[in-house]
Amino acid sequence: MRLSTLILFFSIMASTASAQSRQQQKADSVFQLVKKYFNQKNADAIYNMAGADFQKELTIDAFNDVANKQLFPLGEIKESALVSFVNNNTATYKLNFESVTLQLLMNLDKKDKLQLFLFQQYQEPPADKTALVPSTNPLKTDIDKKVDSVARKYIQKSITVGLCIGVIDNGVISTYGYGETVRGNGKIPNADNFFELGSITKTFTSILLAYYVNEGKIKLRDPIRKYLPDSVAANPALASITILELCNHTSGLDRLPGNLIPHASDPLNPYKDYTKDLLYEYLKTCTLKSQPGEKYAYSNLAVGLLGSILENISHMPYEEMVREVICKPLGMFSTAQYLNPLASPRFVQVYNAGGMPTPAWNFDVLAACGALRSTLSDMLLYAKANLHPGNDKLGKAIELTHHITFTKDVKIGMAWHIITVNGVEYYYHNGITNGSNCFLAFNSTKNIAVILLSNAVESTDEVGTGILKKLAD
Repeated sequence: MRLSTLILFFSIMASTASAQSRQQQKADSVFQLVKKYFNQKNADAIYNMAGADFQKELTIDAFNDVANKQLFPLGEIKESALVSFVNNNTATYKLNFESVTLQLLMNLDKKDKLQLFLFQQYQEPPADKTALVPSTNPLKTDIDKKVDSVARKYIQKSITVGLCIGVIDNGVISTYGYGETVRGNGKIPNADNFFELGSITKTFTSILLAYYVNEGKIKLRDPIRKYLPDSVAANPALASITILELCNHTSGLDRLPGNLIPHASDPLNPYKDYTKDLLYEYLKTCTLKSQPGEKYAYSNLAVGLLGSILENISHMPYEEMVREVICKPLGMFSTAQYLNPLASPRFVQVYNAGGMPTPAWNFDVLAACGALRSTLSDMLLYAKANLHPGNDKLGKAIELTHHITFTKDVKIGMAWHIITVNGVEYYYHNGITNGSNCFLAFNSTKNIAVILLSNAVESTDEVGTGILKKLAD
């Protein structure tokens, strides 16, 4: 039975490891209350935990009717366990009743209220692959074996397909491919295959911002209204937001503009139809979730808007900025927003949370938050440039992005988040689309970087941090 609005799986894109942990903790806390009220047969209390969208679809009387006639007769929830937490958004809990086992799919809206609340027959997760997934890892060196011990757990899962790994350890580069570029084709992904970068794109955007700051074309403390049309800048909610706050997720803007989903012609490719006109239309009347500069709240909207502002001051489309400012100087000739016909055959098929093929995402005005596609070879060049920025214009821009700009709850530079693994701090970002997942972390002092590119939505964070732990052994 369905008790909520449709799950908007595409409304969430990459956050940080710490943010993922906090979001899961929020979901677990809400679930514990749901379980408590369920066992007390208190339908009103559960309903009061629901958000506006949920309550708009289902009245309290209708919810009480379903709860009292269909749910509460099942008895108490004897045991419960978290089965999965997909896309840092949707939790699935296994519920054991006296005579039946169900699963509860649950997620929260931006106010941490119930948005999805769906009971289903329990489905045992698909069994992991039993046959050893093919790999290019020769298992000869100590690093080979350490990487394999972590990567195997990921690639043998039923819903993963392919994985590329790059490791820089004190100047030594090691690369590995696991699985397939397309399920069933027998081709192991290599360093020249294209993957979606998702929100790792934001780190490119931060470098562009730093570059233009150093060029004197924009200032981090500039109010964003300086770069917006008068009709948009007139919104008093935008008055105190600065350019930096767009970059470090402290602007107070929503994670996504509220008019994105209603204008998505393809729910599997939600960003492609979102134009500058729609963005400005939203900004004219938007409100903020918090006072700018006071609270970290991850926002694709904010970084997408920043990219649009940078396009205006540079007079170049986002992809051209990335190519001219970053990719050409670094020799990254396989990083782009759009792939030409010659490069397209190297792009992997991507797979959703159910392990099914799904379209890759395309972007319009919000490109700066997640539009780039790249290869392991190029991302190794990118990691090296971040490990050891040069003294040229690009190097100085990269170095500026590493300056810490916010330390409440989350430690963040310009887009780069700081995570701690075994007591060591790493600059980090991940990327999640509806069919891809990636990870990049580095520490210049230790001269270590780890890159993971997966063509399944299953999180690579645990693999990335697991490799970092192994390298520190």
